[in-house]
Amino acid sequence: MPFNKAMRYFAVFFFFLLHTLAFSQDKISGTIVNDKTLLVIPEVSIINLNKVKGTTSNGSGAFQLEATVNDTLHISSLGYKSIKVRVTNDWFRDQNTKIKMTEKAYALPEVVINQYNLTGYLEVDYKIIPIKENYRYSISGLTAGYEVGHNSPNAFSKVMGSIFNPADMLYNFFGKKPTELKRLKEMKKDDNVKNLLASKFDRETLGALLGVTPKEIAEILERCNYSESFIKTANDLQIMDAINECYEEYKILKGKR
Repeated sequence: MPFNKAMRYFAVFFFFLLHTLAFSQDKISGTIVNDKTLLVIPEVSIINLNKVKGTTSNGSGAFQLEATVNDTLHISSLGYKSIKVRVTNDWFRDQNTKIKMTEKAYALPEVVINQYNLTGYLEVDYKIIPIKENYRYSISGLTAGYEVGHNSPNAFSKVMGSIFNPADMLYNFFGKKPTELKRLKEMKKDDNVKNLLASKFDRETLGALLGVTPKEIAEILERCNYSESFIKTANDLQIMDAINECYEEYKILKGKR
């Protein structure tokens, strides 16, 4: 076999080998540890923001997750500062990468007692404490309605005004984050991600997936006219569903203009 022909065969084989290896390396593994004690941390949430795949570390702090080079992982755990880590080639060479997390320093909040100057008599106190009712307004042509936190005739028009006002936060969020909003459907496909979100109430992981802050999530829901009690008490999975519902309605309404 001529030398040049042999080199061509070798080049094709080498390229094919590299290509195969690149696509076979679709999982990374690592161990989560405390940055000071180096003790392992179990039950840590790890989510690949690019692929919208998630998992949790086991009792030994170890985890495995689907990923490729340059993917970003969002890592969070109760009592620790959340971090974002970019996947590099080193992860595939070293299958025991250690990721260090820092414990949070908590300041105990002030507890306000007797906010409404309660007397202790039920028949008197029930008149003192305000009762907030939630309402839902239906929109013609839509299967779902809006839960609103204000018994006001302006509640419906507030949603409509937000959706079609270029200066409004809701308009800008829905109009300028198509990639992030597409992730809402991807999140529902991964049971690990759904379970992680169902156990969280801090909006941090959901915010990382959508590219917004927890404060902005509350504002989005307020603009969608979800009630204050829902915004404060729902878990992150319920919040995700609420944003997705509002986004789907936004797309329908925008198409009807």
